[in-house]
Amino acid sequence: MQPTRVAKPRPNYFYDYRASVSEKFIRRGLYVCCRSLPAAILLAIAASLALELGNMLRTGELIRLWSVASQTDLTFNLVTVVLSSSVLLAALLSFFLLQTRPVYLVDFSCYKPPDSWKTPRQMFHECSVASKKFTPESIDFQSKILARSGLGDDTYLPPGLAQQPPAISMSDARWEFEQVCFTAVRDVLAKTGVHPRQIGCVIVNCSLFNPTPSLSAMIMNHFKMSSNVINYNLGGMGCSAGIIAIDLARQMLQMLPNTYVLVVSTENITQNWYFGNTKSMLIPNCLFRVGGAAMLLSNKRVESWRAKYELKHVVRTHLANNDAAFNCVVEQEDAEGEHAEGVRGVKLSKQLMAIAGEALKANITTLGPLVLPISEQMLFAANLLGRKLLGKKKLRPYIPDFKLAFEHVCIHTGGRGVIDEIEKQLCLTPEFVDASRATLYRYGNISSSSIWYVLAYIESMKGVRKGDRVWQLGFGSGFKCNSAVWAANRRISDQHAAWDSFDHDQMEDDLAQSL
Repeated sequence: MQPTRVAKPRPNYFYDYRASVSEKFIRRGLYVCCRSLPAAILLAIAASLALELGNMLRTGELIRLWSVASQTDLTFNLVTVVLSSSVLLAALLSFFLLQTRPVYLVDFSCYKPPDSWKTPRQMFHECSVASKKFTPESIDFQSKILARSGLGDDTYLPPGLAQQPPAISMSDARWEFEQVCFTAVRDVLAKTGVHPRQIGCVIVNCSLFNPTPSLSAMIMNHFKMSSNVINYNLGGMGCSAGIIAIDLARQMLQMLPNTYVLVVSTENITQNWYFGNTKSMLIPNCLFRVGGAAMLLSNKRVESWRAKYELKHVVRTHLANNDAAFNCVVEQEDAEGEHAEGVRGVKLSKQLMAIAGEALKANITTLGPLVLPISEQMLFAANLLGRKLLGKKKLRPYIPDFKLAFEHVCIHTGGRGVIDEIEKQLCLTPEFVDASRATLYRYGNISSSSIWYVLAYIESMKGVRKGDRVWQLGFGSGFKCNSAVWAANRRISDQHAAWDSFDHDQMEDDLAQSL
């Protein structure tokens, strides 16, 4: 058997997922969709038998059967009734036994740093010069990247980076985490009225900062949670780790009855600023900013009346078996090139956009059967069959309309180019990506927490109606593309502090000038 060849993506090119669709991802999506098929079949059988028994009762046949059975031996019809009743009872019991626990998002909170942390682009330039760590070429490169990055003048950086010399010690990094995450957790607990000792599980994801004791232990210690709390600390999983944390919470809620799970997503900037001069490692300096979010999830059915959303699907795609994908985002020392100084940072490959496109293709092909209307799935399947029979060149690929599957889309704010390409690839309207653009402009790339700032914008500026479907889409190192799908339990129009006094018109003017 010959090894499977993996096509090398073109650098600086967001892969057009519409050009080819791998059948294995369709099969994976159908498999996920069919996992609930036994419960659906049992429910259909139970419904049909219940209708049959109801019809026999309405026509009086059950009474006549009982009368006949009381006077004579058991008849065939009576045996049928008994068997039908037994199967009905078994089907109902099986249905309830196969039913999984619901996963509710009770509420969430996004951290808004104080105004003293704001770092306008001019201040960013001045601090870079004052640090005396960067060459004039590097400073000019960062200024150009920042000018067309889609970031505004109100993004935040830890105040220690503006000091001379910069304050980047372990204690400074811990202080940043405490300010961001303790505040977010305190806010979400206050909003929900849940006491810290009611929490059954704590999950924290932070990719680059992983001290001892762990970040999850820091939260448990600060809020004096119970000693039997289960805690997890996810590190090194990149910007899509927020959805991974939600998936882990979902799995825990399937095992632990009547409990709350606290999820905290953030990234630490203090100890991960790059002070070297390798261009591929300077880009994160221009994009990443301070941010963090805390989410409270539960499987308590009593929470259904006030919970904001119910989790419907999580689809995770990982391309780590592809060397190009695995190496496109790597934390390392700048050991190569003329500016190599052995300084630690995160290197971004030129193939990053192409890899992201490949991961997106795999993810949405799996997600499609779970969320798209039957009509769209039939059209897509017919087109796929036609392209196999007639040839790919004779028939253009059919692009499913994901706007029919979701009312709101929360795209990770990885960069202006990423949002633009996803809008183009999925044929989304500007209204669908407006919240992601606003989050990038107002807060920058805030890693795994960005999808929650996007959702907070939607709730604050547009509102969410009961039944609306929300798609959260994140990309991360490894390389990963992950999706979470939520359904709104009620009408939501919360005003999040993170979006107080945001000027949308000012954003549009600034972005238009930077083109």
